[in-house]
Amino acid sequence: MYDFDWTSIPGAIPLLAKGMLITLEVTITAIVVGIVWGTLLAIARLGHNVVLAKLAAGYVNLFRSVPLVMVILWFYLIVPQGLKAIFGDDIGDIRLTSALVAFALFEAAYYSEIIRAGIQSVSKGQVSAGLALGFTPAQTMRLVVLPQAFRNMTPLLLTQAIILFQDTSLVYVIGLSDFFGTAYKVGDRDGRLVELLLFAGVIYFVICFSASLLVKRLQARFAK
Repeated sequence: MYDFDWTSIPGAIPLLAKGMLITLEVTITAIVVGIVWGTLLAIARLGHNVVLAKLAAGYVNLFRSVPLVMVILWFYLIVPQGLKAIFGDDIGDIRLTSALVAFALFEAAYYSEIIRAGIQSVSKGQVSAGLALGFTPAQTMRLVVLPQAFRNMTPLLLTQAIILFQDTSLVYVIGLSDFFGTAYKVGDRDGRLVELLLFAGVIYFVICFSASLLVKRLQARFAK
């Protein structure tokens, strides 16, 4: 029977905390950039410019049709070349930058579909009312439609954020030491891989389950 030994975990807390900071940095950056870029994509898809609508649709379909781990590796190979062309060879460790770009652009495709559905959930009467008040179409979208749409889709946006938080563990493929990667390395170093991975799983469960409860409370609140 396996002899569990948890004594290496307290000493690993500082390293795990640094790994969690990287996990949160990737998650928060992907959420913020993904929502902003996803909103523009959604508006483009719903707009009257056929070229922009097709380009946005192509972008969304491309990123939603390939595995995330493949996108991470693509940008890990592409981003360094772009940075070298701009800054020369002195670009340091680009693994984090590559991960931030990959996750932000990948998540934008998923957020775009959520936001597009949120915009379509707002009745056309609201648009007509905004235009009747003298707003331009852009002002109507920004001041009337988007606030209501974001309120309707907040639970879905948070659910996608939870999935994103879990997916950030995939950065291990480019050697980035996020929370999961740090737990794996420390466990492998100390010969306590099982204990460290179980501990990491508990932390992921606590964070994601707490966030899921928050989503349920918001859904119940918005349903009233």
